[in-house]
Amino acid sequence: MYIGFKHLHSFLPYFFLLLGLYLIVVSFIRWKSRNAYSKTDGLLRTIVLTLAHIQLLVGLVLYFISPITQSAFADFGAAMKDAALRLYAVEHISINIIAITLMTIGSVKAKREIIEFKKHKLVFIYFGIGFGLILTRIPWHVWPNL
Repeated sequence: MYIGFKHLHSFLPYFFLLLGLYLIVVSFIRWKSRNAYSKTDGLLRTIVLTLAHIQLLVGLVLYFISPITQSAFADFGAAMKDAALRLYAVEHISINIIAITLMTIGSVKAKREIIEFKKHKLVFIYFGIGFGLILTRIPWHVWPNL
């Protein structure tokens, strides 16, 4: 079970990162062009947010069954002194939860916004910040071989 979740957690980010980057760029361009918010824009936003939530759920399962985090919890004090263990035990999960929460807030705000081009602005800001946070906590030194 661990191997399956590990592979899924390493495979899904490719879709999320590609579509997320596309969403952020398109939102910026359409915001600055004052374009209307289309159904396609809403669908793309929903797909990116859904991928983020799926990735988070898979990551949470992996977090509790991973030998890496179990090792960190065995001696938490020592794990906090080890940058790699600290990344997996604390930083990766906490920053990604914050990032996906920001994206969710941005998605809700965009849905509720009345002025069409401002929806693009909200998506750009909230998803951009969330995306940036996620990029800082990806363990690049081992990805995608987790």
